[in-house]
Amino acid sequence: ASALSIKETYGHLNLLINASGILSIPEVLQPVNDISYLYYTETTLNKLEKSSLMLAYEVNAVGPILVIKHMWPLLKAGGGIGTERSAAVVASLSARVASIGDNRLGGWHSYRSSKTALNQLSKTISLEFARKKDPIITILLHPGTVDTDLSKPFQKNVPKEKLFTKEYSVHKLLHIINNVKSQDNGKFFAWDGQEIPW
Repeated sequence: ASALSIKETYGHLNLLINASGILSIPEVLQPVNDISYLYYTETTLNKLEKSSLMLAYEVNAVGPILVIKHMWPLLKAGGGIGTERSAAVVASLSARVASIGDNRLGGWHSYRSSKTALNQLSKTISLEFARKKDPIITILLHPGTVDTDLSKPFQKNVPKEKLFTKEYSVHKLLHIINNVKSQDNGKFFAWDGQEIPW
């Protein structure tokens, strides 16, 4: 329905930003006999539940990829219209914790693995889009630790200078998006423009 509405109103897209994410799992999906589950991520294997894995995958991986699927025709039609870019861009918010190569702490099983799934799906789509007549640049972005409801449970452990305002993070991410080139297709960038290992 959203794709049809956009098509009727604008005719095309030149940028799609997927910004969905769930980190803490609602208590209704966790065992009721253990209060330590309430709105926390899994820090150990024994706290991992199928319900939390499935919800995280649906919100963090499946949802964004299906949005790309349904917006693809509008992105193809839009290209870089109205921008200095030659191609349309799909930018999906991922997380540094989704990096397998940078995983030094473990934990956060559902969130971490679902964002890793988003990375793999986005990388795969980037290769498909690159072969098209009208290529679309697909990138993944780590926004940093941003002062939002998602980060509230662990903000006390984040140094003040590393806890970003929403405005600061958006400014940094838009700078990356607005300067992306075809050779950046399929890459995973941190808020500061540094490439993150898979």
